[in-house]
Amino acid sequence: MTQFTSDFLLSIVERGYFHQCTNLEALDTYATKEVMVAYIGFDATADSLHVGNLLQIMLLRRLQQAGHKPIVLIGGGTTRIGDPSGKDSTRQLLSREDIAANAAVLRGVFNRFLTFGDGPSDAIMVDNNDWLDALVYLDFLRDYGRHFSVNRMLGYESIKLRLERAQPLSFLEFNYMVLQAYDFVELFRRYDCRLQMGGSDQWGNIIGGVELCRRVDGKTLYGLTAPLITTAAGAKMGKTATGAVWLNADKLSPYDYWQFWRNTEDADVGRFLRLFTDLPLDEIARLEALEGAEINAAKKVLANETTGLCHGRAAAETAAATAAQTFERGGVGQDLPEVTVPGVDLDEGIAAFRLFTLAGLCASNGEARRLLRGGGGRINGQRVEVEDQNIGREALDADGAIKLSAGRKRHALVRPS
Repeated sequence: MTQFTSDFLLSIVERGYFHQCTNLEALDTYATKEVMVAYIGFDATADSLHVGNLLQIMLLRRLQQAGHKPIVLIGGGTTRIGDPSGKDSTRQLLSREDIAANAAVLRGVFNRFLTFGDGPSDAIMVDNNDWLDALVYLDFLRDYGRHFSVNRMLGYESIKLRLERAQPLSFLEFNYMVLQAYDFVELFRRYDCRLQMGGSDQWGNIIGGVELCRRVDGKTLYGLTAPLITTAAGAKMGKTATGAVWLNADKLSPYDYWQFWRNTEDADVGRFLRLFTDLPLDEIARLEALEGAEINAAKKVLANETTGLCHGRAAAETAAATAAQTFERGGVGQDLPEVTVPGVDLDEGIAAFRLFTLAGLCASNGEARRLLRGGGGRINGQRVEVEDQNIGREALDADGAIKLSAGRKRHALVRPS
């Protein structure tokens, strides 16, 4: 293994963030001698980021921890086009108003992981719409478009896959990599930013930016990618049966976020502790070595640390206490997800399967019926024997709630409004 002199590269290699780099030795020298400015771009396609984005956020965090300056680039301009990387179909186009609203919310996510300010290693957030919106099309084509080979662009994995599958690729999307490359040039000129990072699916786009700056400004920039993370079972990181694992509490409660990490597969615990927490590597090695039922202690540490980073230490402790009361002592935790239903509906009674759907424990009535038929649903700790069973106010406990359980690990409370 290469012996690194920079704390940044040493950290990301030891913790498993490194996949490939345009010039590893030169980047190591640069990161050792200077405060390095680096960026990762995030398109504003939703009003929250999710666990699938977390590796990139943690990469910026590692950069800042090593004394360097992170730039969070919000793609206010590129979101209007849509990145074709890793997509089977064209993204739905958003309005300027929707993009601006999403971008405003995203700042709150990054505030939890990065320190923003005016210091040499403080993070800054910029929006590529600031320069992309001002471009004059013919001038841009003449000055920058001539540096891109269509032959080479067609060879990029994200483009090649769409064409091989005979899936439509619009001219609009084809321009995305050109604009992303231009982002790198602008960030270099404005902030002396010399490193772009991203997932391995962004390699072609990153190379485009490195090459464009070399051609138009005669400067050497760097690209570095992290691996795309999957679970030990091969599942895509950040997705569950009920949807994305969001980083905003208004889209996914801290308790559900804690539970996501607590349910990590045994084989993933050590890797996820290295990638998604700040725990020292020797402590992670100790936790990773636990076997049998003891690995559950390591999973709780993982859940506490990840939830603490994302939602704060108090939220993590509350989630852990709720889980302990719910699972270990058979009680009803105070932080379980709650849903309210009209009191008049409970007066008349609600079918059991419908209650599980309303509580968000099942994505559809059909899924809820299958859960109950298979014996996986409980109400107040009692197995539901009849999927159409009428559930009314008599099921409310002393605290005025009905506890629903889907399997052993997913719970919710239903209260009348």
